[in-house]
Amino acid sequence: MAYKNFILVCAGTGCESSKAIEIYDSLIREAEAQGVKNDVQVVKTGCFGFCEKGPIVKVMPSESFYVEVKPEDAKEIIAEQVVKGREVKRLLYKKDEKTADTVKIEDIEFYQKQFRVVLRNCGVINPENIDEYIARDGYSGLERALFKMKPADVVSELKASGLRGRGGAGFPTWLKWDLTIKAPGEVKYVVCNADEGDPGAYMNRSTIEGDPHSLIEAMTICGYTIGASTGYIYIRAEYPLAIERLKIAIKQAKEYGLLGPKILGSDFSFDLDIRLGAGAFVCGEETALLQSLEGKRGMPMPKPPFPAVQGLWKKPTVINNVETFVNVAVIMTKGADWYSKIGTEKSKGTKTFALTGKIANSGLVEVPMGTKLRDIIFDIGGGIKGGRKFKGVQTGGPSGGIITAESLDEPITYESLTALGSMMGSGGMIIMDEDDCVVDIAKFYMAFCVDESCGKCAPCRIGTSQMHDLLEKITTGNGTEDDLLKLEKIGKAMTKASLCMLGGSAANPTLSTIKHFREEYLEHIRDHKCRSGKCKDLVVYSIDPVKCIGCGLCARKCPVPCIAGEKKQAHVIDRSRCVKCGECFKACKFGAVVKN
Repeated sequence: MAYKNFILVCAGTGCESSKAIEIYDSLIREAEAQGVKNDVQVVKTGCFGFCEKGPIVKVMPSESFYVEVKPEDAKEIIAEQVVKGREVKRLLYKKDEKTADTVKIEDIEFYQKQFRVVLRNCGVINPENIDEYIARDGYSGLERALFKMKPADVVSELKASGLRGRGGAGFPTWLKWDLTIKAPGEVKYVVCNADEGDPGAYMNRSTIEGDPHSLIEAMTICGYTIGASTGYIYIRAEYPLAIERLKIAIKQAKEYGLLGPKILGSDFSFDLDIRLGAGAFVCGEETALLQSLEGKRGMPMPKPPFPAVQGLWKKPTVINNVETFVNVAVIMTKGADWYSKIGTEKSKGTKTFALTGKIANSGLVEVPMGTKLRDIIFDIGGGIKGGRKFKGVQTGGPSGGIITAESLDEPITYESLTALGSMMGSGGMIIMDEDDCVVDIAKFYMAFCVDESCGKCAPCRIGTSQMHDLLEKITTGNGTEDDLLKLEKIGKAMTKASLCMLGGSAANPTLSTIKHFREEYLEHIRDHKCRSGKCKDLVVYSIDPVKCIGCGLCARKCPVPCIAGEKKQAHVIDRSRCVKCGECFKACKFGAVVKN
């Protein structure tokens, strides 16, 4: 059937939580009700990336880009766009909400400095339709590998591309595969790490939701290359939509002869299975993941031997994360020469990031390696929300450090982020503004690591708890300057002595904030003051008698209550009873309530 319009509805987890499926169903109903169901096809796609403006609906071929769409807008979209052929102006993206000027998708700053390789199909195809993936060169990389290349040729192609692992440390992908090829034994395995446990990170989840066949194709190529007949996708159970779309994609691939026995008529057979993780952060470490995959408690193992030599069930195993594998599918389709021209000399290709926190345009972004932090935060991200002052950016999740304004013009590479005391990690990027307390943030990440530590090794098990207790001591006004020295000493010991990188990197947020924001720690210790007001034990609320008009609004909002005063007279806070909830501060319209 020849359709005149195609309506793409973002159906990633973020937009689904904002009624995207209701929008999808409403568009179909309205098309039928208005007699144009044969003129328009409504399609559920993956994430468009621009999460701040979701739910997103895009109409083709006009490329009308509608943001913050509601189910009740479906009637107008069908009536205007499909029936009358004109855009619904009020739903189009506006750079400045104060004006009526709309912006086409190619002119939206959020997309201008992006370059989509991993996310190339997200928001473009129906992830539940294999034909749409094939129409965009899907599985051509697998065909090339099976019929035009030997396993050694695939490894050479990956080496020439310069692809490095996107899960954290950036180990060369070709080398890991080559080690597995050379490892003795007939039985070998391919494993995908789709656990993605960093707070605020959702790159791998969104990639699977929007383009599951890319992962399947790449893992099959890996199986052919290393001589494996079985692969496993280890994905956290909290990703139901990604899991469902993987199941659909695997079923379709088998029906098309792209997975299973004698793929595409060749002598190569390969099958995939899904294994659900319980959400343990430590299972992001490859040996702990493999232990969990075997049905054991997820705890890291000493290395060597490395999984490439002795992994799943003590057999040679390649384990890469989702983003690494999806890059492989692109490289095998477009070639190493094409891919190696993207990025920098040592960091090739692109990197996806989940841009969250105090940022105007939160969302999923993909940029060439070497892009400056400033470009991501202030051009793509639109700067700090509410016009507040930038304070820092946390990369690498609990394993990374905070990068300050002085380093905003540093290019994003594996080496540069490590030199700044942080790391690439899987791609979480959390933005902080002047209202954030770095001591409180360090305590949050350390509490996370305390909860997620498997407890196998003493440096991590004891060290994380000790560091958290010291940070708690500082945020409650009981810290000493000697505590800073203890934090640094324990942190460095954990980095050197921990069994895996959970403990080996857990101190990074604390050590980086002590380095860059030492005076803020000293304020907590010496002055018993938290400049951002996040540490409640250090906050004192008072009322300025000059500014107070005695309206009584603060007293009415106080849950204790601890505010007294006559009408039209200055009020007073009883500090001995104040629970420091901040409701009085929020309620006062005259700036009379002071927080210090």
